Amino acid sequence: MEMATFTLSSRTINSLTQKTLPLLTKNTKPHFPFSLCLTLRASKSTLRAVSMSYDKELDAAKNAASLAARLCQKVQKALLQADVQSKSDKSPVTVADYGSQAVVSVVLQKELGSASFSLVAEEDSGDLRNEEGKATLQRIMKLVNETLASDGTYGTAPLSEEDVLAAIDSGRSEGGPSGQHWVLDPIDGTKGFLRGDQYAIALGLLDEGKVVLGVLACPNLPLSSLASHNLQDDQDKVGCLFYAQVGSGTYMQSLDGSTPTKVHVTDLDNPEEASFFESFEAAHSLHDLSSLIAKKLGVKAPPVRIDSQAKYGALSRGDGAIYLRFPHKGYREKIWDHAAGYLVVAEAGGVVSDAAGNPLDFSKGRYLDLHEGIIVTNKKLMPALLKAVKESLNEKASSL
Repeated sequence: MEMATFTLSSRTINSLTQKTLPLLTKNTKPHFPFSLCLTLRASKSTLRAVSMSYDKELDAAKNAASLAARLCQKVQKALLQADVQSKSDKSPVTVADYGSQAVVSVVLQKELGSASFSLVAEEDSGDLRNEEGKATLQRIMKLVNETLASDGTYGTAPLSEEDVLAAIDSGRSEGGPSGQHWVLDPIDGTKGFLRGDQYAIALGLLDEGKVVLGVLACPNLPLSSLASHNLQDDQDKVGCLFYAQVGSGTYMQSLDGSTPTKVHVTDLDNPEEASFFESFEAAHSLHDLSSLIAKKLGVKAPPVRIDSQAKYGALSRGDGAIYLRFPHKGYREKIWDHAAGYLVVAEAGGVVSDAAGNPLDFSKGRYLDLHEGIIVTNKKLMPALLKAVKESLNEKASSL
């Protein structure tokens, strides 16, 4: 005799737990197996991960990231020196960073409601509230309103300066292990953006501390593989949207809405044939350490250096086999730099870990606690990569 199986939503389970279990303690005999009682008592996070669908959230995230990309493309096309400020940490920030964050915040709240909205994001409006930031704020407000109106869905009434500031500041959440938290890097790879190179709008969702969906909008990434892309050929289309939902795989489509295709990391098992990605900026990763690791693996191809989480997207579709990131001592990785990319690669069959092979933990707030760095590859190459990383780190430490 076959047993029927069914899936309960988290809301149904919570309701059953709250309403039914108390009755069992009031001299009532249970009318269902004890095993089901135990199931109903299971942790909410486990039940949520197994039974919850994030289709609505994923649709909202794709819309938000795509619209933010439209704003960024407009700014990059006609970048003025006045559009670039310098934050207190001296990294460049443009009206596109702020505008992108505002657009994503507005779209998510309009589509999903704002009652329990939580966003962990890179920017805040502090610099824009000063007298010196007034002109920049005006440009941001204009860009945001034009972008929302261009979609025809969200541009009902224009946002005021205060609305835009509030949308930017909605990203001040600290995240954590409980509840749902959106995680956003409004422009990952600002320096690449300013050079006219690669950048990404990276948006993920945490549920009970786990990344459950990820979206990467990569306006300058070719739709064809980087390995076959001809940089001189203007006919090659650019603009990719990668997205993944936990348990559902990773898909790619063009930013202008082509039919999605399911993607998968390379199944390469010979390290000598592997190509690897690393950060374009030497300040973002230790290139000498990456070179040592590549040498130990026998990798022959030179590294592909590109900015942003576009690397995660490219790796998820098999453009390369390995991504290495080893920040300089004292640097703390932020969750928005990896959350979306992590799930895009993981759902495409890849593995993302720290340098010791530990899984990434996004439940600790705005920062990741890591051993040394981050490594990304497929399951076949990971053992050899971990060994090479360990040996290289030991050699580097002994030479100091």
